[in-house]
Amino acid sequence: MSIRENWRIVLLVLFVVGSGVALFAPVAGGASDDGGMTNLQYGIQLDGGTSLQAPAVGITAEGVNVSVDEQNALKQNVSGALSVDSIDVRVSARSQTVEVFTRNATQEQLGDAIRAEGYEPETVRDGVTSQTRDEMVRVIRDKIQESALSGGSVSTIQSIEGTTFISITAPDRDYEELQSLLNERGVVRVYAVHENQNGTFVADQVLQQDDFDDISFARMDQGEAAVPVTIRESAAGRFQEDMVTYGFGQARRCGVSRESISNVSEVDDYCLVTTLNGEVVFSGGVQQSLANSFATGDFAGDPNFRMTTGNNMSQARNLEISLRAGRLPAPLDFENDRSQSLEPSMGEEFRTDSLIIGIMAVLAVSGMIYFRYRDPRVALPMIVTALSEVFVLLGFVALVQYPLNLSHIAGFIAVVGTGADDLIIIADEILQREDIATDRVFKNRFRKAFWVIGAAAATTIIAMSPLTVLSLGDLSGFAIITIVGVLIGVLITRPAYGNLLRRLVLDE
Repeated sequence: MSIRENWRIVLLVLFVVGSGVALFAPVAGGASDDGGMTNLQYGIQLDGGTSLQAPAVGITAEGVNVSVDEQNALKQNVSGALSVDSIDVRVSARSQTVEVFTRNATQEQLGDAIRAEGYEPETVRDGVTSQTRDEMVRVIRDKIQESALSGGSVSTIQSIEGTTFISITAPDRDYEELQSLLNERGVVRVYAVHENQNGTFVADQVLQQDDFDDISFARMDQGEAAVPVTIRESAAGRFQEDMVTYGFGQARRCGVSRESISNVSEVDDYCLVTTLNGEVVFSGGVQQSLANSFATGDFAGDPNFRMTTGNNMSQARNLEISLRAGRLPAPLDFENDRSQSLEPSMGEEFRTDSLIIGIMAVLAVSGMIYFRYRDPRVALPMIVTALSEVFVLLGFVALVQYPLNLSHIAGFIAVVGTGADDLIIIADEILQREDIATDRVFKNRFRKAFWVIGAAAATTIIAMSPLTVLSLGDLSGFAIITIVGVLIGVLITRPAYGNLLRRLVLDE
């Protein structure tokens, strides 16, 4: 067989082999990790898990004519007027907006606080800006990846009423586990507790989350769960000066145990205290070597130290995740969420049923093809080509680690049906006329058939494309699988079948 004349068949074989590698080769997160036969990822409908949709908590004032130089002052004054933490206020000169991420303020209160500073907002509404939502999607996605949650996805969807929800899908997690992960906003602060001139102990914030440059993995170090960190160069000098000013230029042995306090205000000794979402996760002193580096100024040149959480490795991992993933700018409104959960046993049952339905669809299509032609030489290549198309599509799904749900299974069945239709069009165009004497006649007939299936494929892709970008849940997955399957058919399997049929009719 000449490779040059039959390169389409060779291309199909290469794609089938590549799909086999993508499906069955041991890779991280695939068959070698979870004990499954393939590297396919499954969504909550086929593997169990939770799907949760919740809006962000916030109020937004738009059309606030604030300049870059006035941002910080307006932020501090608004947070003071509303009695909220400044971290829950965001002022943007670029978008001319002021956002407050709390349930403890109303639209009227925010509007009054802004007007008191000499600004006149155009509108004040519930909700957050699109920029904040996009940042929340990024941070939640990072949190999911850092927590080793495979197959999870995050996106935004809009309800019929106009409310924008952040949609999170988490296989293998129940509702409580997912909510616990998302409730962690990741607000990390480091305080230096020291004695003031009046002889009482006060806590001054010396680091915030944005000051960290590099976060190492949580590990047990010298009998403690620790997260080694590196401070940004821009913050290292200030941090060093603050530590000397507050009395940490010498070794300090903190006499307050983290387990004995719930709030940084309860600390009454020289201590460095780290809080995660307001909860104390570390309380400790400063060793002599670190104190010396503060005093001599060497720390700014090599700004590294360890954040420890005692013997609590789980808390150290949570601290690491929060530091790595970034702070969630606004909390999610779980009081108005929409969620659904599926037990893993039910997902496994759906997976088995889907496999049975897929096999039945293939057998039904194969039977109809054989009944149509009654010739194994025509029907068998057609069936093998159709199965190859499904196999290549499975390989693509495994390669990109796209989690499969029931809607995707429906897409696979649609691909089987449309693929068989196209192959029948090709066979009928070529075989149901007078005998083909030359290669030129065959190519002319194949070209006519290919124009028909090409036009049908283009129509399908155009019709399905809006579903891939609209927030329509499972319909998007159905459309994506269908479009990819049609492209594989038109570009790979249909031309290969043409080569097979050419050998059949010209070699007789």
